[in-house]
Amino acid sequence: MVSRREVLGALGSISALSLIGAKPVRAAGGDLVFTSWGGTTQDAQKQAWATAFSSKSGMNVLQDGPTDYGKLKAMIDSGNVSWDVVDVEEDYGVWAGTAGQAEKLDFSVINKADLDPRFVTDYTVGSFFYAYVLGFNKQTYVSAQPKTWSDLFDLEKFPGKRTYYKWSAPGNIEIPLLADGVKPEDLYPLDLDRAFKKLDTIKKQIVWWGSGAQSQQLLASGEAPIGMVWNGRVFALQQDGAPVDMSWEQNLTAADLLMIPKGSKNKDAAMKFLALAVSPEGQAEMAKLTGYAPTNLKSAALLDEKTRNGLPDHYRDQNVALNIDYWAQHRAEIGKRWYDWQAA
Repeated sequence: MVSRREVLGALGSISALSLIGAKPVRAAGGDLVFTSWGGTTQDAQKQAWATAFSSKSGMNVLQDGPTDYGKLKAMIDSGNVSWDVVDVEEDYGVWAGTAGQAEKLDFSVINKADLDPRFVTDYTVGSFFYAYVLGFNKQTYVSAQPKTWSDLFDLEKFPGKRTYYKWSAPGNIEIPLLADGVKPEDLYPLDLDRAFKKLDTIKKQIVWWGSGAQSQQLLASGEAPIGMVWNGRVFALQQDGAPVDMSWEQNLTAADLLMIPKGSKNKDAAMKFLALAVSPEGQAEMAKLTGYAPTNLKSAALLDEKTRNGLPDHYRDQNVALNIDYWAQHRAEIGKRWYDWQAA
């Protein structure tokens, strides 16, 4: 199966047949197919959006996943699109709109007036707003607990394996630079040489995670008791009573986006699904279930104080915004360097 983080520069040269692994879910007449990353996040999306949409529209919403960019492109290029709404990462969503891979959205159906403008393009709307945080196991680090990205690289003070995101993605390069003393306002353009030199200091201690579920297992079990994780994954573990916590210091923020693949056979229904998903109520329910922040600016008023205080935007004074446009422009270049370094 093609990796979650397929380097965009290589996509055009890969044949459609080579990209198709497991057969995607195919909708019968009157069904809509929603594709996301699986695990606790997709469970929440199903509960917050799909169930409500089915109740209102009478359409079944079938679940598929995980999102696979190679498979998605193969569908679009072949004209045989079986996915109707897809949750994608922000840099991919920006690229997909410019590359003719997504349907232009109808904002007479989707109300964008109250949406956070950072996460709206002609082709995408924000699915949820998340942060990379420093997660850790409290049973491993009892007397002193890690707080900063530099602690992730301090093998003496905080010994043990580190868990780190496997795929080339916004955040992977910024973290070692912040840990090495680069100020947030000076991150871009990214100094790759400096970042990889810092990463070299923990490379032998890294246990890679390629899915949110993997990061949860590694952190909760103590196999890799410290690492970079999505805040919502730590939130889910905490709800289950796992001995984990997170530091919000210099948390790295971005969003997932929702798009309709070019050639969707249920485009009109997909627009209505997006309208519900990004409504104040849809986004508020998603936030309650996941700990990810809503992308609708009116959703906060529908949340209780405890929920609001656990969301990334509550820590806005510590947020470090990832430069998604920079990543969209340099994705292939950074991806090649990243995977070459991993393999070395």
